[in-house]
Amino acid sequence: MPVFEYTALDAKGKTTSGIIDADGAAAARQKLRTTGIFPVSIKESQEAPEKKTTRIVDLSRYFTRVKPAEIAMMTRQLATLITAGFPLVSALDALLPQTNSHRLKTILAQVKDAIVEGQSFAQALSQNPGIFTPLYINMVRAGETSGTLEIVLERLADIAEKQQDLNNRIQTALAYPVFMCIIGTLVLFVLLTYIVPSITAIFMDMNQVLPTPTRLLIFLSEFFKSFWWVILIVLIAVGIALHRAKKTENGRYVYDKTVLSLPVLGVLVRKLAVARFTRTLGSLLENGVSMLIALDIVKNIAGNVLISNSVETAAQDVSKGQALWAALNEGKVFPQLSIQMIQVGEQSGELEGMLNKIADVFEKEVENSILRLTSYLEPVMILVMGCIVGFIVLSICLPIFEMNQLIR
Repeated sequence: MPVFEYTALDAKGKTTSGIIDADGAAAARQKLRTTGIFPVSIKESQEAPEKKTTRIVDLSRYFTRVKPAEIAMMTRQLATLITAGFPLVSALDALLPQTNSHRLKTILAQVKDAIVEGQSFAQALSQNPGIFTPLYINMVRAGETSGTLEIVLERLADIAEKQQDLNNRIQTALAYPVFMCIIGTLVLFVLLTYIVPSITAIFMDMNQVLPTPTRLLIFLSEFFKSFWWVILIVLIAVGIALHRAKKTENGRYVYDKTVLSLPVLGVLVRKLAVARFTRTLGSLLENGVSMLIALDIVKNIAGNVLISNSVETAAQDVSKGQALWAALNEGKVFPQLSIQMIQVGEQSGELEGMLNKIADVFEKEVENSILRLTSYLEPVMILVMGCIVGFIVLSICLPIFEMNQLIR
């Protein structure tokens, strides 16, 4: 069934807009009038075919993409409506006016139409793989099969909200250091390219050898003033090269291996990836998904090739009868604490709960580590900035001191 975008006037004469599904434009107008809305303009909403997508359309879709927080909120609202006794189609219909994202509203209307035409909820969601992840689709499929769709949606909302909450806390902790780093870099750039040249110009007419720090400062000032654009181009080129390398299989493997081998960052990335893996696996198992299917779903959710390969190898070993903790331990990627907790969970028959507990422990450790690192990072940044400014001041003052000695 086609989806139409409309602009209309309500009973109070206020302009409103939205989308509606109907067999045709005339049916859409009639449907709007029955709800007390009087359409001014109406047109069919159509997305450009993927093969004809231009770069401009890609940028437009990027800026209008559906955010994870919007998916989490929609999932929570849908679970609440279904728990209250709403049929799935009626619940989706009730969600449409409450959805702020235009793209998500269009997608929900298309999902509702697909369900009306006889498709399952999971099949309808799978038509939008860029919006709904394989985890989301498979958990919904498991919920439909077991008749516990509202419970599955609640857990999906919990997973998304916890992940979003952790990301927000990490971003908040890193906001101040990143801001200070940017401001400090800009201040140093202005000092070296504008302030320092005007001060050191008076030293160029001196008929004496300048101190080494002063000569170094003048060299750096002239270099940044003349070749700042080269530095910018090199940084952009390196960024583009890394981005393209990460899209290749070998490049992604080298990048992920390098990240995991870093002293502090590698530990945090490993714990965060394991937390994401264990929480997702625990939720799938709680909703009746078999171990092998669950491992196949979550093998790419960690966001690291080494961990994904370890999970894929572990899935093959589990299919041969090996315990999960032993299969994961052979990859030498998962922290020993997680292996031990998984072993305890399997032996006690409480694997699902233990997986969620592992995720809670590691997420808390990552958050505490980042807060601790940022508390160390702030004084270090101030110290570094002080040393750089001190070097600039010393380089300027040394020739002045020498001039005073010559005058005496």
